[in-house]
Amino acid sequence: MAKIFQTTEAPKPIGPYSQAIESGGLVFFSGQIPIDPKTEKLIDGDIKAQTVRVMENIKALLKACNLEISNVVKTTVYLTTMDHFADMNSVYAKYFSDHEPARSCVAVVGLPKNCLVEIEIIASR
Repeated sequence: MAKIFQTTEAPKPIGPYSQAIESGGLVFFSGQIPIDPKTEKLIDGDIKAQTVRVMENIKALLKACNLEISNVVKTTVYLTTMDHFADMNSVYAKYFSDHEPARSCVAVVGLPKNCLVEIEIIASR
């Protein structure tokens, strides 16, 4: 049976989905965009600032699931342009400095609320 996780320390879902759901020892996290959980609004800022906000949201969700960055086994990064890759990657690398999960990174036509980056993760117990 799946277990659903919710926390007010990360943005509320903007659609009919859970922040995170656990099944079979894996926790699947919905993609995070740079929404400030206190204001529920997209933050102002460039790709670096937006990536920091996304990673802080991810850290809050991991904490709510009693997990840490070291539990992350896979990430998927969505960018509106690959021109942002280097700047996103420089921020991302600070969060995954001691632990490097598998990763995919793709450019997409658009993201929710016209943000620049979205990151989803899968973690293992």
